[in-house]
Amino acid sequence: MHGLPRITVEVPVLNIGSRPTDYEELGTYVNGLRREQGLHMTLLHIGILPEFVQDIADWTKGRTSTNEATRRTADWLRGLPVLAGFSGTAERLISLAGGNVSGLEVQVPERVHDYQVFLVQALHGLLEELQVDNVDDFILSSPALGFRYPRWVPHVAVGRPKTRSGGSWEIRPLNLDFGPSQIRNGRLLPDAGST
Repeated sequence: MHGLPRITVEVPVLNIGSRPTDYEELGTYVNGLRREQGLHMTLLHIGILPEFVQDIADWTKGRTSTNEATRRTADWLRGLPVLAGFSGTAERLISLAGGNVSGLEVQVPERVHDYQVFLVQALHGLLEELQVDNVDDFILSSPALGFRYPRWVPHVAVGRPKTRSGGSWEIRPLNLDFGPSQIRNGRLLPDAGST
């Protein structure tokens, strides 16, 4: 299943900095600088849908089938309100994923934090409807969801760190523009009633 695409709620990066070379200059801090065209900020990670719904079926001991969880999760994702585009700033690179990834730590408007909190609360509601008990425990233990950190840090992953020592690095301040929120790989969600 690891070849299947991940489902996330995210906002695409439309622009970094004021000059074309602003993003390229981050290559002095990281190895394997990612292509600027695909950069995004993840607001909620659902993971690989078949793995997520299997986690639900296992947790509920079959009270909720994978088919029911798939249908309701897909409908839930399609029904999420869209967060309008916004601008943010970054002044440092941080180490993520146990030191395997470098990301721009982004200062975002309060409405972005509010939307991310809304997403987590809405996920709680979905899981309760799917008969998941101890929802917080499920969220923290589901391998598909991948929640390992209780506090969301807005960031854009940009490459691999030159060293795995962790920490953060101050950079020249950059302005970032983000587009409206979207469901990554949403086109691959099953159609309503197809499960």
